[in-house]
Amino acid sequence: MSETIFSKIISKEIPADIVYEDDLCLAFNDISPQAPTHILVIPKKPIPKLADAESQDHALMGHLLLTVKRVAEQAGLTNGYRVVINTGEDGGQTVDHLHLHILGGRSLAWPPG
Repeated sequence: MSETIFSKIISKEIPADIVYEDDLCLAFNDISPQAPTHILVIPKKPIPKLADAESQDHALMGHLLLTVKRVAEQAGLTNGYRVVINTGEDGGQTVDHLHLHILGGRSLAWPPG
């Protein structure tokens, strides 16, 4: 996988407003928020997109979802939130590094667009 802005954030080459970090993942505020709260959760393991995750990533994928829960609680999203994973060009993915968007802080419409 080629180097991305997210791999540079993981290696601390690029600064980010980090709100959570552990051995497996990192969460930080999005620089172009689409909701009052917009946090990205990324694995430290370089997986380009969800479609590239493999069976050996099973525990990591569960860890990412539990991290979303933890980060959303820390952010005070008690009325709910949305988790989005864009996958591939048609899915709206713009950075080739798996990432989960946590969107909240307002009522979110459906369908999203």
